[in-house]
Amino acid sequence: MRIAIDMDEVLADPIHKFIQLFNRDYNVPSDLFQEPGKEFFHHIPEEINSKWFEYINQKGFFRDLPLIEGAVEAVKKLQENNEVYIVSAAMEFRNSLEDKLDWLGEHFPFIGWRNIIFCGDKIVNVDVMIDDRAKNFVDFSGRKLLFTSPHNLLLNDYERVNNWEEVLAKLL
Repeated sequence: MRIAIDMDEVLADPIHKFIQLFNRDYNVPSDLFQEPGKEFFHHIPEEINSKWFEYINQKGFFRDLPLIEGAVEAVKKLQENNEVYIVSAAMEFRNSLEDKLDWLGEHFPFIGWRNIIFCGDKIVNVDVMIDDRAKNFVDFSGRKLLFTSPHNLLLNDYERVNNWEEVLAKLL
């Protein structure tokens, strides 16, 4: 199979970093509860909740994101008998390109540059797409695996995976 895997909120955890930055700069609680179906910034005080856009556009934001638990091991297993591609809509945030490439090189050195796709819309010809954003499934005809994140908890139209263990159970 040809498998496309999203980066943010699937391999890497930008929410954790956003919460750290808001805590550092504005004393927002580091144990911020995210209501199902809402983005994290909906839980930040209104007068500062647009600050996330400044953070995400800073050089280095994407370079040190924490890994989603089990991601490295699972991607290695998937790659044993499948073509695995990392597909990220990185073009939206210009400074993310180098950061994301370096992050992948550090955490997923077994994924070659030919299998990394930075794009705008995720128009890819693969059999399976693993993503946390349902908008990326529009016009995609393959198997759609929605990787659980607080913002998508109310969606029921897609085959859901809550962690990398469940991804492996469905695809291996």
